[in-house]
Amino acid sequence: MADADSPWLVVGLGNPGAEYAGNRHNVGFMVADLLAERLGGRFKSHKARAQVVEGRLGAPGLSSRRVVVAKPLSFMNLSGGPTTALRDFFKVPVAHVVAVHDELDIDFGALRLKLGGGDNGHNGLKSITKSLGADYHRVRFGIGRPPGRMPVADFVLRDFSSAERRELDYFVDRAADAVESLIVDGLERAQSTYNS
Repeated sequence: MADADSPWLVVGLGNPGAEYAGNRHNVGFMVADLLAERLGGRFKSHKARAQVVEGRLGAPGLSSRRVVVAKPLSFMNLSGGPTTALRDFFKVPVAHVVAVHDELDIDFGALRLKLGGGDNGHNGLKSITKSLGADYHRVRFGIGRPPGRMPVADFVLRDFSSAERRELDYFVDRAADAVESLIVDGLERAQSTYNS
């Protein structure tokens, strides 16, 4: 069981490399980048095939929580290996692991926070669940469905549209707020504030 002093591991899901940076599939990386900024740290390479930054979230004192923010460098469909290695290295209970990822079945910008559940065809979640089991938190960032008959793989590996980019910073900021609330205030309070 997790106790209040156990660290948290926030894993932003995405694909490494400049060519993927603006893709819908990389919104987890975008949220991780903002959280790293808020922690006042810089990502460093870790032997677990990930970039990590460590710090504390929440008000200084008793409500402050130790957090490791990570971006796996293994590509999306192999995210489970680095996530498990980081969980083991930092001694993080599975209940303190948070995956931040894109979600097709939610409108663009909407958020849903939950604990456990299926992978809904998301290869990053599939890989993490295979390695850790399903009992970790998810912050699901809506990207909407592909237009017309566009294949899902093409849609998620495309950059956000110019209309979406106008609002993207706001939604990424809100997702980072939701991660902080989940860690500091607990799932129920975070859900009541951020689930849309």
